[in-house]
Amino acid sequence: MELFLSVVVPTYRSAATLPTLAQRLLLVLNRIGKSFEIIFVDDGSPDDSWKILSDLQRSHPEQIVAIQLMRNYGQHNALMCGFRHSQGKYIVTIDDDLQNPPEEIPKLLEAIEANGFDLVYGTYDTKQHSALRRMGSALVIGFFKLAFQSRIEGTSFRIIRRDLVESIFSYTLNFTYIDGLLAWNTQRVGAISVAHHVRPQGRSSYSTHKLVLMALNLFTNFSLLPLQIVSACGFLVATAGFLLGCYFLIQHLLANISVPGYASTMIVILLLGGIQLLALGIMGEYLGRLHLNVNRKPQYVERQVVAGTAQRDESDAASAQALDRFEGRADIATNSYR
Repeated sequence: MELFLSVVVPTYRSAATLPTLAQRLLLVLNRIGKSFEIIFVDDGSPDDSWKILSDLQRSHPEQIVAIQLMRNYGQHNALMCGFRHSQGKYIVTIDDDLQNPPEEIPKLLEAIEANGFDLVYGTYDTKQHSALRRMGSALVIGFFKLAFQSRIEGTSFRIIRRDLVESIFSYTLNFTYIDGLLAWNTQRVGAISVAHHVRPQGRSSYSTHKLVLMALNLFTNFSLLPLQIVSACGFLVATAGFLLGCYFLIQHLLANISVPGYASTMIVILLLGGIQLLALGIMGEYLGRLHLNVNRKPQYVERQVVAGTAQRDESDAASAQALDRFEGRADIATNSYR
């Protein structure tokens, strides 16, 4: 029997917050009164996160699934792992740091059921992050809105319909960006304001550097815009060079040419050289990702899965059914093309 709600929690260096998070999640989900499961995916944590998750699973074998990955693959790859193990009609994703209050999950559930959305984000009026972290987040969000022409600000606190989650299972490449994959498959997206709390302990594993890399990953995997910008720059520089050449030709014919200056020559050389190196760098990013994808760098590798027997059997059956549905869709698409 299909569960009503799955909550997927990617975890990394979260030993201090996991017991409290699990307790609050269990309390909220029990109040909803529907069948549920909580799937924790340990993304190669170097602390005691896995030990705590194993203890939590033994204490609540029918509600909690604990998955340990072989190494750190990144939050979005860990989410894909959790999605493939989920069985719920709706899937909620939430961070492990208690900045997303579990008590706000009923708001997301009410919004997606009442409005017929495929995806609902929990957005924040104010974010309890440092200034640098907010700048990095703003960069990723800005790139996301530009690349996917979206007016809604994506967050890691979201609820998704089962059909939409299954639609992204066919993506098996390493460079994963969940919001981009979801945006490829639906436009029925909503948002609702939720609380955002101060992190009680530790600090985010998403540094500004990692957020900038995520923004670059987003653009080079889900958009051709950087290449288009480089092409536009090349066109503008070539046009400016042609017009400048015409100008100097006219000046030569009018005998108005003076001795050219060293500074202006160096400025032109440095400008053109910088644009060329930028273009090569962007093309190199695309080629590097293509190389890694051709080599089939794994999206994630599971070390072990700890779940109740009933959960494991149902999860295997659900995964097999999802695979059958995708193979059927692929056959239909192939036959239609032919």
